[in-house]
Amino acid sequence: MLKKRLKHIIIILILLSPVFMFLAWFFTPKTKMVAAIIDKTVLTTEGQEHISLDWVLNYKKYTKTSTKFYKRSEDYFGFFPKENEQFDLRGLERFPSNKIEQLSNDADLVYFTDTYGIYTNEWYEQNNQTERSGIVYGGLKENDMEFLQKMKDKNKLIITEFNTFGSPTAYDIRRKFEHTFGLQWTGWTGRYFDNLDTLTNKELPRWLIKNYLNQHGNKWPFKKSGVAFVNENDQVTILEDSIHLEREIPQIISNDYGKKRFSLPDEIKYPFWFDIVQNNSAINKTAANYKLYTTEKGSRELKKYGIPTSFPAVTYHLDSDYEFYYFSGDFCDNPITMETSYFKGIGIFKRFFYNDRDKTERASFFWKFYRPMLQKILEDYEKKISNKNNES
Repeated sequence: MLKKRLKHIIIILILLSPVFMFLAWFFTPKTKMVAAIIDKTVLTTEGQEHISLDWVLNYKKYTKTSTKFYKRSEDYFGFFPKENEQFDLRGLERFPSNKIEQLSNDADLVYFTDTYGIYTNEWYEQNNQTERSGIVYGGLKENDMEFLQKMKDKNKLIITEFNTFGSPTAYDIRRKFEHTFGLQWTGWTGRYFDNLDTLTNKELPRWLIKNYLNQHGNKWPFKKSGVAFVNENDQVTILEDSIHLEREIPQIISNDYGKKRFSLPDEIKYPFWFDIVQNNSAINKTAANYKLYTTEKGSRELKKYGIPTSFPAVTYHLDSDYEFYYFSGDFCDNPITMETSYFKGIGIFKRFFYNDRDKTERASFFWKFYRPMLQKILEDYEKKISNKNNES
């Protein structure tokens, strides 16, 4: 009888756990942390390109004022989609210097989630998104760089990621970013595709196929999975599983610092877009690096184009002069839902939110890598702000 009653109590507690988790989140105090979010690649009001950041802000109850939470469709600078192919441009380009100065005073941190931009075929010809076309809006601009410089001068938190200073950013502005933060883009970006067969995978970018055919005698020999590399000059090379790759998906390997400070896993797959940057080790350090596991043939292919098999994934600068991070991947864009951010302790159930057997899934990356890393960055910065306020 006692065992039966105990079993009923356990079942009731399990069923009520979401209620307890929500109440625990609800009664957690809010913390004001003003984030200037820049996103120039917002195709829908869902704000997919900055959803992971908003998830963490909401989960930690970081607010834009003492009472108001961040709204994913409103609280950022960049491209704002409207109905009937209309849009608003509300980036920092419209800010005069005095407004940028004011924003750098008001903001506690800046996060550039995506500057790739919006292109004609995506916005006006939605039926042909795998073709390249003219740009509607995008790229790092002079005003963005002015704001970044002011945030750096004021020792504010700066977080940037994939494509912040790559194409379509103008060369002179890119060079300013590289000089300011001790990074250099090699011109190469890459991505894993689970199927390189053009007859069965209709989502392969047409421009990628076209450029490869033009450069390789009109031949496309790939049938398996692999990694495609694209240079800013449209040069393309592809590594195919088994032939060029011992492990088909790029891995991110965390070093001791990354594992200790951010609780990062030893390694994790990354099947989405990444860029290859060179880091000035006299200025920055790395917490994790990409690793391509190539065959001898794959290594020779990469060597032809000067592409390394290992390169930075998470770069940081943490000295007393300023705090800076660069994530060399589309880290903020993950297939997650905001609803889970309202339940304190939800990470205990993370295994229910992804399927490891799916090679292309990215939710595990959010739960195991991005979320613990960004939470730790923001928690440490919150303490830094609090200590500074107590001293003044």
